[in-house]
Amino acid sequence: MAKSVKITLTKSTIGASPYQRKVVEALGLRKMNQTVEHPDTPQTRGAIEKVKHLLTIEEI
Repeated sequence: MAKSVKITLTKSTIGASPYQRKVVEALGLRKMNQTVEHPDTPQTRGAIEKVKHLLTIEEI
């Protein structure tokens, strides 16, 4: 089975740059404490790396 990653938005995007807000939105996160699951790919990892200070990541 393919590996996946659980991503939770734990900090607000209020103080974040517009670029970081778009990255968070592209990951499918809209509200605080919302969790989404994505496949563990280099593209997903790159997006997570850009906004890792706003997220909590759990590998499944």
